[in-house]
Amino acid sequence: MNNKLNIAGKLAKTFIDHPLTFILSIFILLLGFISLEFMPREENPQIKVSGGAVIVPLPGARPSEIKKVIIEPLEKKIREIKGVEHIFSYAKDSVGIVQVQYYIGEDKEESNLKLYDQVMRNMDNMPKGALTPIIKTMDIDTDIPIATIAFYSNHKAVSSSDLYNEVSKIAYEINKIDKVALVDLKGEKKPQYNIEVDANKIAAYNLSLGQIAKQIKALSLTTPNINADNKTGDLMVLSIKNAIESKKDLENIIISYNFNTPVYLKDIAKISRSYDIQNKKEAYLYKKDTKDKAIEQVTLMVSKLKGANSVTINEDIFAYIDSIKSTLEKKGIKYVITRDDGYTANNAVNSLVQNLLISILIIAILLIFSLGLKEAMIVSLLVPMILSLTLFIGFMMEETINRITLFALIVSLGMLVDAAIIVIENIVRHKKEDKNKTDLKTLSINATNEIGNATNIATVAIIMTFLPMFFVGGMMGQFMHPLPVFVPIALIVSLIVAYVFTPYLVRKFL
Repeated sequence: MNNKLNIAGKLAKTFIDHPLTFILSIFILLLGFISLEFMPREENPQIKVSGGAVIVPLPGARPSEIKKVIIEPLEKKIREIKGVEHIFSYAKDSVGIVQVQYYIGEDKEESNLKLYDQVMRNMDNMPKGALTPIIKTMDIDTDIPIATIAFYSNHKAVSSSDLYNEVSKIAYEINKIDKVALVDLKGEKKPQYNIEVDANKIAAYNLSLGQIAKQIKALSLTTPNINADNKTGDLMVLSIKNAIESKKDLENIIISYNFNTPVYLKDIAKISRSYDIQNKKEAYLYKKDTKDKAIEQVTLMVSKLKGANSVTINEDIFAYIDSIKSTLEKKGIKYVITRDDGYTANNAVNSLVQNLLISILIIAILLIFSLGLKEAMIVSLLVPMILSLTLFIGFMMEETINRITLFALIVSLGMLVDAAIIVIENIVRHKKEDKNKTDLKTLSINATNEIGNATNIATVAIIMTFLPMFFVGGMMGQFMHPLPVFVPIALIVSLIVAYVFTPYLVRKFL
């Protein structure tokens, strides 16, 4: 036996007869199964994009004044924050807005805290009369939905505002589900009173829109209940209810007097109880059985927290929706699931497992003709162990299974068997050429040791080709992040597994 063993020889010598080698192999496969079951699954990598907006009101100020006393000083201070990539600002009457965009990959919570701290620490630089700044953070990484559900009315009695009210209740319940980050509605139409003023009539009565708005606003205030004790000790309750509670209340508001005759709101405007007609955003659903007729709908969109499992979250969401299906149908509301990232992510992982099994079978068939049946079996047994250990390391690093992770595993699949094939081929060659009838244990260790350094260098060279991807910045760098992580891990693991288990399996099978 060669006394100068490299890392390959030492690993082969340590594990070729070790009683725990078989248990270690079963343990590795078990780790892979656990990782595959519990590793979060998602359609695409969730990219961190941090940003925020600082809104500073200054009542009565012109845009030019806002720019000078609010925008410019605020921009100067925000530029001191590390990690800021772009600043976009604009001034309007009575308000200044500064938008901040951080470099992609910057920690969201830390960036938000730095922005808030920088603005609050420099409050003394704000001009006199400026109101407290409003700091609005932008959670772009949680804005991409993993599930969307389109709700639509199946009955004429259900109005657009009624549909919105029902869907908003559903949104509130879904927001309680664990790991759900954001629930948003698109195409919603909130209930309200609409007052459509006739321009010709208000001109005839010599009125302005400002006067009308002022009168309506004055009567829309609610006076709270007033409780007081009198001299006799009796409790007196004074209550004034809201002046506007119905369409009729609005119609009978007196806007002005014309020659001592009251001018009511109904005289100059059309009043209706409907939805917010100012909202021009609409969503439609097209179904085959309706002959391309558009159906008004409200889309409920659900986003998840970073690192959460879209499969389990979507299962919880759709289980809740299914539980209230009969209740919704009684109310004349139906729904269609228009997006399910959990389903596609789960299918992608299951498809990968099937493809890996097929790939292992193909590799085994090819090796049967080149090395032999037993040798092909040995290499085929090593592939699941390599992938299991790779997935477990990724799980420990809090990575997720997504389309890029799967792509990385598929890319590395062809290279995973290289080390095992090299080791077993060298052992078989030594066995055929051995004239001294060396025992198989010593022969296997020497053969593994012989190709160790060369195989190590070849593997490191392949890994080095993927390392530059670590330094790719921007959106592409974040999106492709799993590739330079999983490929090097898989290649390093394939070396270790080949050195540890190939000699052991050779001794058992050959």
